[in-house]
Amino acid sequence: MAFQSSQASETAKTPVPDTLTWTVPFGVGGGTDVWARFMSHWVGESLENHPAIVINNVPGGGSITGANLFYSRARSNGAEMIVTSASTQYPAMLKDPRVRFDYSRWTPIIAAPTGGVVYAQSSMGEDPKKIMEHLRQHETKFGAQTPTGLELPILLAFDMLGLQVDPVFGMRSRGEGRLAFERGEAGIDFQTTSAYFSSVTPLVKSGQAVPLFSLGVMNDDNIIVRDPAFPDLPTFSELYLAQPDTSRDDMAYQVYHKFFASGYALQKLLLVPRDIDASLLATYLDAARKLAKNPEFLEAARQRIGPYDPVTGEVAARQLEAAMQMSQERRQWIVDWLKQRHDIRVVTQ
Repeated sequence: MAFQSSQASETAKTPVPDTLTWTVPFGVGGGTDVWARFMSHWVGESLENHPAIVINNVPGGGSITGANLFYSRARSNGAEMIVTSASTQYPAMLKDPRVRFDYSRWTPIIAAPTGGVVYAQSSMGEDPKKIMEHLRQHETKFGAQTPTGLELPILLAFDMLGLQVDPVFGMRSRGEGRLAFERGEAGIDFQTTSAYFSSVTPLVKSGQAVPLFSLGVMNDDNIIVRDPAFPDLPTFSELYLAQPDTSRDDMAYQVYHKFFASGYALQKLLLVPRDIDASLLATYLDAARKLAKNPEFLEAARQRIGPYDPVTGEVAARQLEAAMQMSQERRQWIVDWLKQRHDIRVVTQ
Protein backbone atom coordinates (compact mmCIF):
# COMPACT_ATOMS: atom_id res chain seq x y z
CA MET A 1 0.00 0.00 0.00
CA ALA A 2 1.25 3.46 -0.88
CA PHE A 3 2.82 5.53 1.83
CA GLN A 4 4.32 8.97 1.39
CA SER A 5 6.50 10.80 3.87
CA SER A 6 5.32 14.19 5.00
CA GLN A 7 8.71 15.68 4.17
CA ALA A 8 8.35 14.72 0.53
CA SER A 9 5.14 16.67 0.19
CA GLU A 10 6.20 19.91 1.91
CA THR A 11 6.51 21.79 -1.39
CA ALA A 12 2.98 21.13 -2.69
CA LYS A 13 0.57 20.36 0.08
CA THR A 14 -3.05 19.80 -0.79
CA PRO A 15 -5.21 21.43 1.91
CA VAL A 16 -7.33 19.27 4.19
CA PRO A 17 -11.04 19.73 3.36
CA ASP A 18 -13.03 21.78 5.86
CA THR A 19 -15.42 18.86 6.38
CA LEU A 20 -14.54 15.16 6.51
CA THR A 21 -17.22 12.47 6.34
CA TRP A 22 -16.57 9.17 8.09
CA THR A 23 -18.77 6.29 7.02
CA VAL A 24 -19.47 3.99 9.95
CA PRO A 25 -21.16 0.81 8.61
CA PHE A 26 -22.80 0.12 11.97
CA GLY A 27 -25.63 1.60 13.97
CA VAL A 28 -25.38 4.42 16.48
CA GLY A 29 -24.13 3.44 19.92
CA GLY A 30 -22.26 0.27 18.98
CA GLY A 31 -18.57 -0.25 19.68
CA THR A 32 -17.38 0.96 16.28
CA ASP A 33 -19.62 4.02 16.39
CA VAL A 34 -18.38 4.89 19.88
CA TRP A 35 -14.77 4.48 18.77
CA ALA A 36 -15.35 6.61 15.65
CA ARG A 37 -16.92 9.44 17.63
CA PHE A 38 -14.12 9.32 20.20
CA MET A 39 -11.45 9.33 17.50
CA SER A 40 -13.12 12.03 15.39
CA HIS A 41 -12.52 14.60 18.11
CA TRP A 42 -8.82 13.76 18.41
CA VAL A 43 -8.15 13.37 14.69
CA GLY A 44 -9.90 16.69 14.02
CA GLU A 45 -7.76 18.38 16.66
CA SER A 46 -4.58 16.86 15.28
CA LEU A 47 -5.10 18.39 11.82
CA GLU A 48 -3.95 21.96 11.37
CA ASN A 49 -7.27 23.37 10.11
CA HIS A 50 -9.37 21.40 12.65
CA PRO A 51 -11.94 20.17 10.09
CA ALA A 52 -15.48 19.27 11.09
CA ILE A 53 -15.92 15.50 11.04
CA VAL A 54 -19.38 14.14 10.23
CA ILE A 55 -20.22 10.58 11.26
CA ASN A 56 -22.43 8.87 8.68
CA ASN A 57 -23.90 5.65 10.12
CA VAL A 58 -24.85 3.16 7.38
CA PRO A 59 -25.83 -0.05 9.21
CA GLY A 60 -26.97 -3.29 7.63
CA GLY A 61 -25.66 -6.66 6.57
CA GLY A 62 -23.26 -6.88 9.49
CA SER A 63 -21.42 -3.80 8.08
CA ILE A 64 -21.20 -5.16 4.53
CA THR A 65 -23.90 -2.78 3.25
CA GLY A 66 -22.13 0.38 4.36
CA ALA A 67 -18.70 -0.86 3.32
CA ASN A 68 -19.99 -1.75 -0.15
CA LEU A 69 -21.59 1.68 -0.55
CA PHE A 70 -18.42 3.44 0.55
CA TYR A 71 -16.29 1.35 -1.80
CA SER A 72 -18.47 2.12 -4.81
CA ARG A 73 -19.29 5.77 -4.09
CA ALA A 74 -16.50 7.38 -2.06
CA ARG A 75 -14.64 10.02 -4.00
CA SER A 76 -10.87 10.21 -3.94
CA ASN A 77 -10.80 13.87 -2.86
CA GLY A 78 -9.66 12.95 0.66
CA ALA A 79 -12.87 14.15 2.30
CA GLU A 80 -14.33 10.67 2.77
CA MET A 81 -13.09 7.93 5.08
CA ILE A 82 -14.47 4.70 6.48
CA VAL A 83 -14.24 3.07 9.91
CA THR A 84 -14.28 -0.72 9.93
CA SER A 85 -14.00 -3.49 12.50
CA ALA A 86 -13.62 -7.25 12.76
CA SER A 87 -17.17 -7.72 11.51
CA THR A 88 -16.11 -6.02 8.26
CA GLN A 89 -12.76 -7.79 7.94
CA TYR A 90 -14.04 -11.33 8.52
CA PRO A 91 -16.54 -11.56 5.60
CA ALA A 92 -13.81 -10.26 3.29
CA MET A 93 -11.40 -12.95 4.56
CA LEU A 94 -14.09 -15.61 4.05
CA LYS A 95 -14.79 -14.29 0.53
CA ASP A 96 -18.43 -13.77 1.33
CA PRO A 97 -20.13 -13.18 -2.05
CA ARG A 98 -21.97 -10.16 -0.60
CA VAL A 99 -18.63 -8.36 -0.21
CA ARG A 100 -17.95 -5.89 -3.02
CA PHE A 101 -15.18 -3.97 -1.28
CA ASP A 102 -11.45 -4.64 -1.41
CA TYR A 103 -9.20 -3.71 1.48
CA SER A 104 -6.22 -3.48 -0.86
CA ARG A 105 -7.88 -0.40 -2.38
CA TRP A 106 -7.89 1.41 0.97
CA THR A 107 -5.02 2.82 3.04
CA PRO A 108 -5.18 2.72 6.85
CA ILE A 109 -4.61 6.00 8.68
CA ILE A 110 -4.76 4.66 12.22
CA ALA A 111 -5.75 1.36 13.80
CA ALA A 112 -6.66 0.38 17.33
CA PRO A 113 -6.05 -3.06 18.85
CA THR A 114 -8.27 -4.37 21.60
CA GLY A 115 -8.48 -7.30 23.96
CA GLY A 116 -11.31 -9.11 25.64
CA VAL A 117 -12.30 -11.42 28.45
CA VAL A 118 -14.47 -14.55 28.68
CA TYR A 119 -16.35 -14.88 31.96
CA ALA A 120 -18.94 -17.22 33.48
CA GLN A 121 -21.69 -17.30 36.08
CA SER A 122 -20.38 -17.65 39.62
CA SER A 123 -23.15 -20.17 40.25
CA MET A 124 -20.78 -22.65 38.55
CA GLY A 125 -18.16 -22.02 41.24
CA GLU A 126 -15.55 -19.49 42.26
CA ASP A 127 -12.45 -21.28 40.93
CA PRO A 128 -11.94 -20.66 37.17
CA LYS A 129 -10.36 -24.11 36.73
CA LYS A 130 -13.37 -25.82 38.31
CA ILE A 131 -15.71 -23.71 36.20
CA MET A 132 -13.86 -24.79 33.08
CA GLU A 133 -14.25 -28.43 34.11
CA HIS A 134 -17.95 -27.81 34.78
CA LEU A 135 -18.31 -26.32 31.29
CA ARG A 136 -16.68 -29.39 29.76
CA GLN A 137 -19.36 -31.55 31.35
CA HIS A 138 -22.45 -29.34 31.18
CA GLU A 139 -23.81 -27.40 28.22
CA THR A 140 -24.43 -23.69 28.68
CA LYS A 141 -25.81 -20.87 26.51
CA PHE A 142 -23.87 -18.00 24.96
CA GLY A 143 -25.63 -14.97 23.45
CA ALA A 144 -23.94 -14.26 20.10
CA GLN A 145 -24.55 -12.00 17.10
CA THR A 146 -23.49 -13.90 13.99
CA PRO A 147 -21.29 -16.97 13.44
CA THR A 148 -18.94 -15.05 11.12
CA GLY A 149 -18.67 -11.83 13.10
CA LEU A 150 -16.69 -10.65 16.09
CA GLU A 151 -17.42 -13.82 18.08
CA LEU A 152 -15.97 -16.21 15.50
CA PRO A 153 -12.61 -16.65 17.32
CA ILE A 154 -14.49 -16.92 20.63
CA LEU A 155 -16.66 -19.75 19.33
CA LEU A 156 -13.54 -21.44 18.03
CA ALA A 157 -11.80 -20.98 21.39
CA PHE A 158 -14.73 -22.59 23.24
CA ASP A 159 -14.51 -25.61 20.97
CA MET A 160 -10.72 -25.90 21.18
CA LEU A 161 -10.96 -25.93 24.99
CA GLY A 162 -13.69 -28.59 24.90
CA LEU A 163 -16.31 -26.32 26.47
CA GLN A 164 -19.92 -27.35 25.86
CA VAL A 165 -21.21 -23.97 24.72
CA ASP A 166 -24.44 -23.61 22.78
CA PRO A 167 -24.51 -20.22 21.02
CA VAL A 168 -27.81 -18.41 20.57
CA PHE A 169 -27.34 -16.21 17.50
CA GLY A 170 -29.31 -13.06 16.81
CA MET A 171 -28.06 -10.66 19.46
CA ARG A 172 -27.96 -7.17 17.98
CA SER A 173 -24.83 -6.29 19.92
CA ARG A 174 -22.41 -7.68 22.48
CA GLY A 175 -24.34 -5.56 24.96
CA GLU A 176 -27.42 -7.73 24.37
CA GLY A 177 -25.29 -10.80 25.04
CA ARG A 178 -24.20 -9.31 28.34
CA LEU A 179 -27.78 -8.52 29.32
CA ALA A 180 -28.71 -12.17 28.63
CA PHE A 181 -25.87 -13.15 30.96
CA GLU A 182 -27.06 -10.71 33.64
CA ARG A 183 -30.58 -12.18 33.44
CA GLY A 184 -29.12 -15.65 33.88
CA GLU A 185 -30.19 -16.76 30.39
CA ALA A 186 -26.55 -17.30 29.37
CA GLY A 187 -23.95 -19.08 31.46
CA ILE A 188 -20.91 -17.67 29.69
CA ASP A 189 -20.16 -14.40 27.95
CA PHE A 190 -17.42 -12.38 26.30
CA GLN A 191 -16.80 -8.64 26.11
CA THR A 192 -14.04 -6.53 24.57
CA THR A 193 -11.86 -4.61 26.99
CA SER A 194 -13.69 -1.30 27.02
CA ALA A 195 -17.08 -2.96 27.59
CA TYR A 196 -15.56 -5.28 30.19
CA PHE A 197 -14.19 -2.34 32.17
CA SER A 198 -17.48 -0.44 32.08
CA SER A 199 -20.08 -3.20 32.36
CA VAL A 200 -18.58 -6.46 33.59
CA THR A 201 -16.22 -5.31 36.32
CA PRO A 202 -19.24 -4.42 38.53
CA LEU A 203 -20.60 -7.95 37.97
CA VAL A 204 -17.27 -9.42 39.09
CA LYS A 205 -17.16 -7.17 42.15
CA SER A 206 -20.73 -8.09 43.10
CA GLY A 207 -19.89 -11.79 42.79
CA GLN A 208 -22.11 -12.61 39.79
CA ALA A 209 -19.32 -13.15 37.23
CA VAL A 210 -15.98 -14.96 37.32
CA PRO A 211 -13.36 -14.11 34.64
CA LEU A 212 -11.93 -17.24 33.00
CA PHE A 213 -9.39 -16.09 30.43
CA SER A 214 -8.42 -13.20 28.21
CA LEU A 215 -7.72 -13.27 24.48
CA GLY A 216 -4.29 -11.75 25.04
CA VAL A 217 -2.48 -9.35 22.73
CA MET A 218 -0.10 -9.83 19.80
CA ASN A 219 3.56 -8.94 20.41
CA ASP A 220 6.11 -7.79 17.81
CA ASP A 221 7.01 -11.42 17.06
CA ASN A 222 3.40 -12.22 16.15
CA ILE A 223 2.92 -14.28 19.30
CA ILE A 224 -0.13 -13.93 21.56
CA VAL A 225 0.95 -12.92 25.06
CA ARG A 226 -0.80 -11.73 28.22
CA ASP A 227 -2.96 -8.66 27.94
CA PRO A 228 -1.50 -5.74 29.94
CA ALA A 229 -5.07 -4.81 30.90
CA PHE A 230 -5.50 -8.25 32.52
CA PRO A 231 -2.00 -9.39 33.53
CA ASP A 232 -3.29 -11.89 36.09
CA LEU A 233 -5.59 -13.70 33.66
CA PRO A 234 -4.26 -16.57 31.52
CA THR A 235 -4.79 -16.18 27.79
CA PHE A 236 -6.77 -18.59 25.69
CA SER A 237 -3.49 -19.56 23.99
CA GLU A 238 -1.94 -20.53 27.33
CA LEU A 239 -4.91 -22.73 28.20
CA TYR A 240 -5.05 -24.34 24.77
CA LEU A 241 -1.32 -25.04 24.51
CA ALA A 242 -1.31 -26.50 28.05
CA GLN A 243 -3.61 -29.28 26.84
CA PRO A 244 -2.05 -32.58 25.75
CA ASP A 245 -1.04 -33.02 22.11
CA THR A 246 -1.51 -29.40 21.09
CA SER A 247 0.84 -26.97 19.36
CA ARG A 248 0.88 -23.69 17.50
CA ASP A 249 1.11 -25.71 14.29
CA ASP A 250 -2.38 -27.15 14.76
CA MET A 251 -4.69 -26.05 11.96
CA ALA A 252 -7.33 -24.93 14.47
CA TYR A 253 -4.79 -22.78 16.31
CA GLN A 254 -3.47 -21.25 13.09
CA VAL A 255 -6.98 -20.34 11.99
CA TYR A 256 -7.75 -18.87 15.42
CA HIS A 257 -4.50 -16.87 15.27
CA LYS A 258 -5.41 -15.52 11.83
CA PHE A 259 -8.83 -14.27 12.89
CA PHE A 260 -7.43 -12.90 16.13
CA ALA A 261 -4.82 -10.92 14.19
CA SER A 262 -7.31 -9.33 11.81
CA GLY A 263 -10.15 -8.88 14.29
CA TYR A 264 -8.46 -7.92 17.53
CA ALA A 265 -4.88 -6.84 16.82
CA LEU A 266 -6.49 -4.50 14.23
CA GLN A 267 -9.94 -4.23 15.75
CA LYS A 268 -10.85 -0.73 14.57
CA LEU A 269 -9.51 0.87 11.41
CA LEU A 270 -9.79 4.33 9.89
CA LEU A 271 -9.14 4.09 6.14
CA VAL A 272 -9.17 6.28 3.05
CA PRO A 273 -9.36 5.36 -0.64
CA ARG A 274 -5.86 4.45 -1.77
CA ASP A 275 -5.85 6.90 -4.67
CA ILE A 276 -6.30 10.15 -2.77
CA ASP A 277 -3.76 12.91 -3.36
CA ALA A 278 -0.34 11.79 -2.05
CA SER A 279 0.40 15.00 -0.18
CA LEU A 280 -3.01 14.89 1.51
CA LEU A 281 -2.44 11.27 2.51
CA ALA A 282 0.94 12.28 3.93
CA THR A 283 -0.76 15.00 5.98
CA TYR A 284 -3.25 12.49 7.44
CA LEU A 285 -0.52 9.96 8.23
CA ASP A 286 1.70 12.58 9.83
CA ALA A 287 -1.22 13.74 12.01
CA ALA A 288 -1.93 10.14 13.02
CA ARG A 289 1.70 9.53 13.99
CA LYS A 290 1.73 12.66 16.14
CA LEU A 291 -1.60 11.69 17.67
CA ALA A 292 -0.24 8.25 18.60
CA LYS A 293 2.44 10.00 20.68
CA ASN A 294 0.14 12.60 22.26
CA PRO A 295 0.13 11.80 26.01
CA GLU A 296 -3.25 13.49 26.51
CA PHE A 297 -4.83 11.36 23.78
CA LEU A 298 -3.15 8.19 25.01
CA GLU A 299 -4.45 8.73 28.53
CA ALA A 300 -7.98 9.34 27.24
CA ALA A 301 -7.72 6.27 25.00
CA ARG A 302 -6.53 4.11 27.91
CA GLN A 303 -9.61 5.13 29.86
CA ARG A 304 -11.98 4.38 26.97
CA ILE A 305 -10.30 1.57 25.02
CA GLY A 306 -7.62 0.02 27.22
CA PRO A 307 -3.82 0.14 27.45
CA TYR A 308 -3.21 -0.59 23.77
CA ASP A 309 -0.98 1.57 21.60
CA PRO A 310 -2.55 2.62 18.29
CA VAL A 311 -0.85 1.59 15.07
CA THR A 312 -0.33 4.02 12.20
CA GLY A 313 1.07 4.40 8.72
CA GLU A 314 3.34 1.77 7.22
CA VAL A 315 3.05 -0.51 10.25
CA ALA A 316 -0.75 -0.54 10.08
CA ALA A 317 -0.68 -1.09 6.31
CA ARG A 318 1.75 -3.98 6.62
CA GLN A 319 -0.20 -5.64 9.43
CA LEU A 320 -3.49 -5.22 7.59
CA GLU A 321 -2.14 -6.71 4.39
CA ALA A 322 -0.76 -9.73 6.27
CA ALA A 323 -3.92 -10.19 8.33
CA MET A 324 -6.25 -10.18 5.32
CA GLN A 325 -4.31 -12.87 3.46
CA MET A 326 -5.80 -16.29 4.14
CA SER A 327 -4.95 -19.52 2.38
CA GLN A 328 -7.71 -21.49 0.69
CA GLU A 329 -6.87 -24.45 2.94
CA ARG A 330 -7.49 -22.42 6.14
CA ARG A 331 -10.58 -20.79 4.67
CA GLN A 332 -12.08 -24.14 3.80
CA TRP A 333 -11.20 -25.48 7.24
CA ILE A 334 -13.18 -22.76 9.04
CA VAL A 335 -16.09 -23.10 6.58
CA ASP A 336 -16.21 -26.86 7.27
CA TRP A 337 -15.91 -26.28 11.02
CA LEU A 338 -18.84 -23.85 11.05
CA LYS A 339 -20.94 -26.40 9.18
CA GLN A 340 -19.98 -29.37 11.33
CA ARG A 341 -19.95 -27.64 14.70
CA HIS A 342 -22.79 -25.11 14.34
CA ASP A 343 -24.68 -26.25 11.24
CA ILE A 344 -23.88 -22.91 9.62
CA ARG A 345 -23.44 -22.95 5.86
CA VAL A 346 -21.06 -20.22 4.74
CA VAL A 347 -21.15 -19.45 1.03
CA THR A 348 -17.81 -18.27 -0.35
CA GLN A 349 -16.80 -17.00 -3.77
